[in-house]
Amino acid sequence: MYNLLIPKGLVIGIVVAVVVLLVIIIVAWAISTRNKFIKMRNSCEEAWATIDVYLQKRYDLIPNLVETVKGFAKHESETLQNVIAARNIAMSAKAGSVEKINAENALTGSLRTLFNVVSEQYPQLQANANFLDLQNQLKQIESELANARKYYNATVKQFNTKIQLFPASLVAGSMKNEKFAYFEVEEEARKNVKVQF
Repeated sequence: MYNLLIPKGLVIGIVVAVVVLLVIIIVAWAISTRNKFIKMRNSCEEAWATIDVYLQKRYDLIPNLVETVKGFAKHESETLQNVIAARNIAMSAKAGSVEKINAENALTGSLRTLFNVVSEQYPQLQANANFLDLQNQLKQIESELANARKYYNATVKQFNTKIQLFPASLVAGSMKNEKFAYFEVEEEARKNVKVQF
């Protein structure tokens, strides 16, 4: 039998090399995972910024819509005031927050009420070219907003899933990453805003 003796220095060198290699792999993985989280968080924030653009378009359109309706609907001042109040609350809510999402749902509900009142009580308004143009603009903005919400929710899903999966959750915890809120629409707001008379 051959008795193979491996020098003690070689064994220590191999063990040190393996440990160093493992440390390098773990550090490289942690850096890569951290960078992925940063990219994903930035994607979520960019998606929210896109929603914000469409929300701003809607905010800008609402005063024109309200002014057009005011000329016809003299007796609906409470409804018009509710729309303006909901718009102001939505505009002042913190972007990306649950409060913002709730405020947007309230604004959608107040717009629905406005259109229902106008369509039922002021059919002559449907002949007004200004109002028809504003309706079409609002319909387009709502469609673009729905698409932006879908994209935002998809990026949020990816981010939220990644921060919960092990072992990436260890890096997520060290970065203090928290779940983003989905931009979910309340049941009442799921019905289309009636913009056609």
